[in-house]
Amino acid sequence: MFNRNRCLRRVAAIASISSLVTGCGILSSDSSQDEGPIVVGTTSAPSTLDPAASWDGSWELFRNIYQTLLSYPNGATTPQPDAAKSCAFTDAANQVYRCELRDGLTFSNGHALDSQAVKYSIDRIKQINVNGGPAGLLGSLDRVQAPSEHEVVFHLNKPDATFPFVLATPAMSIVDPAGYPADALRKGDGIAGSGPYTLRSYQDGERAELVRNDRYKGYAERHNDAVTVRYFKDSAGMVKALRDHEIQATYRGLAADDIITLQGKAAKEEDLQLVEGTGAEISYLVFNPKDPWAGRKAVRQAVAQVIDRAVIAHKVYQDTVDPLYSMVPKGLTGHTTGFFDDYGDPSISKARGILSDAGITEPVPLTLWYTTDRYGSETEGEFKELKRQLDDSGLFTVTLKSRPWKTYVEGYQKGEYPVFGRGWSPDFPDAENFIAPFVGEQNALGTPYPAPEITGELLPRSRRESDRANVEKDFERAQQILVNDARLLPLWQGKQYVAASNEISGAERALDPSTIMMMWQLSRKTSW
Repeated sequence: MFNRNRCLRRVAAIASISSLVTGCGILSSDSSQDEGPIVVGTTSAPSTLDPAASWDGSWELFRNIYQTLLSYPNGATTPQPDAAKSCAFTDAANQVYRCELRDGLTFSNGHALDSQAVKYSIDRIKQINVNGGPAGLLGSLDRVQAPSEHEVVFHLNKPDATFPFVLATPAMSIVDPAGYPADALRKGDGIAGSGPYTLRSYQDGERAELVRNDRYKGYAERHNDAVTVRYFKDSAGMVKALRDHEIQATYRGLAADDIITLQGKAAKEEDLQLVEGTGAEISYLVFNPKDPWAGRKAVRQAVAQVIDRAVIAHKVYQDTVDPLYSMVPKGLTGHTTGFFDDYGDPSISKARGILSDAGITEPVPLTLWYTTDRYGSETEGEFKELKRQLDDSGLFTVTLKSRPWKTYVEGYQKGEYPVFGRGWSPDFPDAENFIAPFVGEQNALGTPYPAPEITGELLPRSRRESDRANVEKDFERAQQILVNDARLLPLWQGKQYVAASNEISGAERALDPSTIMMMWQLSRKTSW
């Protein structure tokens, strides 16, 4: 298995959750008795129900209804067997990875889950090859074999010590070949998975009703029988539902105002709790190289020189996020502060000099796009602040435009936006996952980003090294290349917050290292 002992102490902060409780203590007996489903609110609705199409927040739902060969039991920072009984590299070069499946696995519809189903699930991701989809995670995969009913062998085209982490992402969810076309995405709202829950009903953008999957065989110990996920447009409506006892917990999308309120005395009087933890979610801007203005390096560098991240973190997010100066967040081996080191404090005069040296003397017109319903209620305020900073410099004239997430994704995959905002929660807790997904011809942005030194030298070399502490220099160099290109502009690093009623236990255990909520950890308390 993947050996990262020397760097786990630094990565552990991503997975650890410390509780700030505003009401009664959260440590008490769990209850599995049927009192109706636990209802969880979020502002992050899935964009798809098919794992072959998703490299986004849809994984939140996938983790709970599909199964992967490997996953993250509570407290783990390296992948552990889930649908698999065991997995390991069988060669010294980290190019042949073998998994043995658990006995008696079935999908929720009773169909057998065998090695052929695993091979089919992985192969169809590469076959369908959705633009900006999870096929980009499988760049090192050459072929999959299923030599026996319980054995799956992955042959890689190059050494890749991070491949177990890829298999643990919900993108690699195992699907029923009978219900998922090999060369097209599945249509409709039905799902046949093998995860801890089955999807009883689904209303797009409204709710997902999960019930215990009695056929499930895996590591998850379920503390409830059913969970209903409700999707909200904004934090205000979600928190109101919490206060009105329509939901019992919230996750993703809490506004800064609501977080501050939930930390105060009023929340205690309402029997509410707030669980806070270190997070690895980041927010960043993407510049489209095909745009006549955003494609000019001097324009991107001037934007980087003007933007004041500290003001955004304080003014818009009320210090519930931290300024970020590299694509790799704090807490991971290889993190740097490259944008601060190169640009220093925001400076209009320096930005003017950058533009002037490039022959640009008139205000630069830029259109900044953001999504209205994915990254939380402050997104609009964040982009208004970005516009204010850029406009006030006198160097730019900014137009803001926005779309709901589903159509927003289609837009950036088609290359429609000159500059657009994205958020990123890690597929796995490693610096590679904050670099590799964004570079190369096929990436999570839907916008090709040739970076030959990164893709041809630094990443391949780092993937030969199982001990991730030994690749720090490679990641520092990769980040400097990103700083030099200024194609991606990191803005802030988030924290994790789960708000819940005091009747709910397990919120502090419910987040895995990629900040996905494991709904099975939630329960109602039986003692006070």
